[in-house]
Order: sequence, then C-alpha cells, then structure tokens
Amino acid sequence: MTTVERTQVFLLPDLGEGLSEAEIVEWRVAVGDIVTVDQSVVEVETAKAVVDVPCPYAGRVVTLHGAAGEVRPVGQPLITIAPLDGGDEPAGHATYREEERAGSGNVLIGYGTGHGGATRRRRRPRLSLAPEPATAGPARGSDVAGDTGPTAGGHPAAAAATALVISPIVRRLAREQGLDLATVRGTGPGGVIRRADVEAALAVPAARLTAVPDPHVALAPAGDGDVIIPLTGVRKVIADKLSRSRREIPEVTIWVDVDATGLLETRAAINAATPDAPVSILALLARICLSGLRRFPQLNARVDTEAQRIVQSAGVHLGIAAQTDRGLLVPVLRDAQRLTTAELAAELAATTAAARAGSLPPARLTGGTFTLNNYGVFGVDGSTPIINHPEAALLGVGRIVDKPWVVDGQLAVRKVTQLSLTFDHRVCDGGVAGGFLRHVADCVERPALLIAAV
Repeated sequence: MTTVERTQVFLLPDLGEGLSEAEIVEWRVAVGDIVTVDQSVVEVETAKAVVDVPCPYAGRVVTLHGAAGEVRPVGQPLITIAPLDGGDEPAGHATYREEERAGSGNVLIGYGTGHGGATRRRRRPRLSLAPEPATAGPARGSDVAGDTGPTAGGHPAAAAATALVISPIVRRLAREQGLDLATVRGTGPGGVIRRADVEAALAVPAARLTAVPDPHVALAPAGDGDVIIPLTGVRKVIADKLSRSRREIPEVTIWVDVDATGLLETRAAINAATPDAPVSILALLARICLSGLRRFPQLNARVDTEAQRIVQSAGVHLGIAAQTDRGLLVPVLRDAQRLTTAELAAELAATTAAARAGSLPPARLTGGTFTLNNYGVFGVDGSTPIINHPEAALLGVGRIVDKPWVVDGQLAVRKVTQLSLTFDHRVCDGGVAGGFLRHVADCVERPALLIAAV
C-alpha cells in the first residue's frame, strides 16, 4: 500500500451549537511538518469564538485544505496526514501508529471529530488550496466556479479565464453585492479568490463600477466613498438572532428609577472587609436578579413554539451582555443560583474578560435563560433592549448618576439609576413582570432585603 493510499484526512469537526462553518485564522503547521496526536494544527474563528483545533492523527502533513481567511464548511477536509516511515518516527512517539489509526477524539472540548473515521470519502474531489507533493497523484477536478469536471487536457487560456472560487460563502457574497468575480484578483494559492479579496474589491469604487447586478437581488446602488461591510461572522449571527427575536417575541418594556446609594454603600463595605476578593456592582445586581427569579420563576423560561408550551428552567443560566471587538456577545454563567456573591463576582470578571479576548468556547455563549445588560457603561440612562432569543426576559441597568431625590420628606442628592425589564408577554402578564422589577428595585434601594429574602 502506498503512502498516498494510507493518508488520513481530518475533516473540520462538528463545532456544535448550530455552527456549520469556520474561518481559518492561522495555520499552526506547514506542509512537511511532523505532528503528534492532539497537536493544535489550526486556529479557526466561528460565529461564536476563536478556537484552536487539534488533530486526532499523527504523521507528516501532506496537505492543508484552505488558506488563512477562507471559510471552511463543517465536514470538509481540513488537513491530510501521511504516516511516517520508520526512520522518521520522532523520539518518544513509538506508539504513534496505533494513535494514528484510532484518533484521540479530543478535537474540541465537548465535541467529537465528527467525521466517522478515515474510510469516509467525498464523491466529488475538491481543489486543494495548499500545494500537494508530487507524489500526491494525478491532477484532480475541482469545485471552482464554472468548472463541471476534470481539467485534464484543458486549454491554459480557458483555465486562466475561470474565476477560481471554492467557498460558497464567497460566491454568495459576490452575488448579493452584484460583483462580477471575473473582475476580482485572487490572492489565495493558485489564484483562488478568498472572501478578503471580494471585500477588498467591494471597498474600491472602481471595482464597483464593473459590478454586474443580480436581477434576483434588489439592492440600492453603492455610491463613491461608501463603506461596504459584509454581514458575516458574529455580526451576521447577532443580526439573525435579534431579527428572530423581534419576529417571534411580543415583548414589553417597563422601567423604574431607583436610589442606588445603599447598594454602593453595601459594595464599599463588602470590599473593605474582603479587599482581596472585591465585588462589583454587576455581581450585586446579578445576586438581586437571582433573588427575583426565585420569587418569579415565570421569567426564567422560554416558549417552545413547536410544542406550544412554556418551559421554565430549573436552573438560572445567567447571560451577561458584553461588548467586544467582535460584536455584542452574551456569555452564560450556568446554574448561577448555586454561586455565592463572591463566586459570582469572580466568574463575571473571568467570563467577560474571556469573551473580550475571544477565548470562550461556543458552548459558553448559548443556553442562557435570563440576561443582565449593564448598558450604563456606555453613559446612557435607559434603553428598550431586544430579548436574547429564546429567553423570556432581560434586565437592563442604566448609568448611576447624582440626582435630586426626596428622602424622608427632604430633598437630597442621591446615586440614582434606571432599571428596565423587557419581557415576553406570552410567559407572563404585567403583574408578574412588575412584581419582579419592583423586587429588584427594592433590593437595590435596601440591600438588606436580600438577606430577608433568603
């Protein structure tokens, strides 16, 4: 059996949470490198997070399927590994052949390799984006735009006139923007047109002048100097989710101004007593929300439209809205009701930092049952936020500012904030929503009520 016949193709694994594709950020290895089982070979960016993907096989890298910036669908080839000759076997890896046959399965935390073994084969060959060794066999057909079969014997001029496009994402983006791919210069290996090439062409006015409009897509013409921002990645996921929320959820927003002076004093007292484990205002608000959801579990729910039922969650999986360079993310603290206030503070700090760094796994960004949104950090007083589908409610907190306030019949300057509750009117009526918001407001004004509510 030849080396080519014994190669193992690792497919982009199932990333879970409904994710069907990932963009290659950076390859950690090159053709010819020797890799071991579970060695990280590529960094990819999904619509949820940036993750390193380890390979379940050991051997020598034969092919890298895709270049940096290209979007790869789940289940498509990612890297091809060939077994090592006896003399090439690295020291300390005597059992690599058994590992290579079995694979480790440790591709991503919580996800399997998702390709069912090395015997699975695609019916239609694909164009490799990385140069294959001369021993890789005869030239094969490809999925380039306009290519309907093998190119053996084809005229060089005809091949040069064909736009080399592999990714369906690239084709769709060009079609939606009315861009003729024949006018785009590909910068990928072998002249393959990548998404970055299409975006660059769309950003140049001259390129837009050569655009061929798609009669099936109604688009307003782009003017000179307009900035074209493709709706992809995290931005597309956010847009889809918020649009679905608006379509499906009959939401209502109620709000109340509260005196947060007592809450700030409580936080100062806690931090003075435990300076090594400071507690944030957000952590105290999270604790108050948990108290409110214990009293009003109707808001810790979701609507199952297919089964026509309301599902109240046994645990509170608290989502925290976090603004990042990649867009608005909502990392989730699972079973937050089990955490102490100090543990909430530590988890919130670590989780939001990881979200901004893009290091959270996809599973940490889904599955929330209630969201806390501190939009006051942007210097605004109030908002009518959109519910994080499929949740049923979201508590928003405005900035805390000095305002005149009546205390015991006397005018005083107090620390005041506005709380807003947006809720799904299908899960409860105004009495429940108002009761929850009033409980939260009372606890903000008189934090001692939290002790009484335990």
